[in-house]
Amino acid sequence: MKTFFLQVPVTVDTSAIDLTQTSEPIQKTLSILELITSGGLGGQIIMISLAVLSILTVYFFWERIQVIRSATKLDSKFMNKVKDYLSDNKVESVVDLCDKSPSALAKMIAKGVLVKDGSPKEIQDVMERQGNLEVYKLEFNLSSLATIAGAAPMIGFLGTVIGMIIAFHEMASAGGQIDIEMLSKGIYTAMTTTVAGLIVGIVAYLAYNQLVSKVTQATFNMEQGTAEFIDIVSKTK
Repeated sequence: MKTFFLQVPVTVDTSAIDLTQTSEPIQKTLSILELITSGGLGGQIIMISLAVLSILTVYFFWERIQVIRSATKLDSKFMNKVKDYLSDNKVESVVDLCDKSPSALAKMIAKGVLVKDGSPKEIQDVMERQGNLEVYKLEFNLSSLATIAGAAPMIGFLGTVIGMIIAFHEMASAGGQIDIEMLSKGIYTAMTTTVAGLIVGIVAYLAYNQLVSKVTQATFNMEQGTAEFIDIVSKTK
């Protein structure tokens, strides 16, 4: 039994196929500026607050670094000059030498040399009082930096909560027609403040710890210089 096939020419519209094969999903890009400005008035206020805190963080760190460097800057021959002047009983020369130096130790020695004829305990007490004043000057604004390190993430979380409230309010106002795009937009806008707050907080925390370590080192150098000065005074009496 023979089977016959009826061959019918078929034309296929390949334009639709090519269109589906060559078309690519459109990727939406989002700039940082759009993230900052798309959070509504509440989100913009939060981001502006974090921007101000970031500027203050940089300012406090740079200003403290300069102060600490100046307070710890001391000539390597400073103590030898003090020893030579005290050997010749030139107290005024020691005071003049200390006045020319911006270091905290020089200011302590300037106070201690005025009571060099007293007991070592009296000299130490006078220098320690001046040293406490110098340490206070070094630690100035460090508490503000620590406050920024703790407050910035909390402000970011506040912005996130506000953004989520707004997003859910828009969902409730949509009358049951929940738009996934609207929901996702509200979420990533809200999370932007958290990211910004964490970045500012981490930078402020690292800056604070760096400054604390430098102040601790400066305090140790002052204590070491005080002990060396008392030893010099004891040997020159």
